[in-house]
Amino acid sequence: MATHTFEIDETFDIPRSKVFALFADHHSFGKLLGAPVKRIKDSNQADPNGLGSVRRLGIGPIGLEETITCFEPDLLIEYTVTSFSPIRNHLGRIRFEDTPEGHTRVRYRISFDDVVPFTGKLVSAALEQAIRRGIRQVPKFA
Repeated sequence: MATHTFEIDETFDIPRSKVFALFADHHSFGKLLGAPVKRIKDSNQADPNGLGSVRRLGIGPIGLEETITCFEPDLLIEYTVTSFSPIRNHLGRIRFEDTPEGHTRVRYRISFDDVVPFTGKLVSAALEQAIRRGIRQVPKFA
């Protein structure tokens, strides 16, 4: 198994709380990615999209489930794939910070191991492209 990692670092002239809300809400996160996303399990915390919530991405058997493993409002979201998938040890980490200029910096990092040899590069490239395209949509949805 090979480990694959990529990081996207973007800055927006939008308040951090608004940017965080776009990524935290499962429905708006799906809009950013251009994929159907549905929360299938609510968090036990105040925010139903928070720690322990589960979202389903995709349609039917092509979809997968992700569970939120860390949720710090306006600071950090971490999640992992918790359904059957062609990748293992997946960790998505989205950090939100203020810049000295008063903008919002988003650092989105994903790492995973491939299960089927030599498929990880393809999965990583497709995933990174989809997330980069989605992140460019943040100003449109904020």
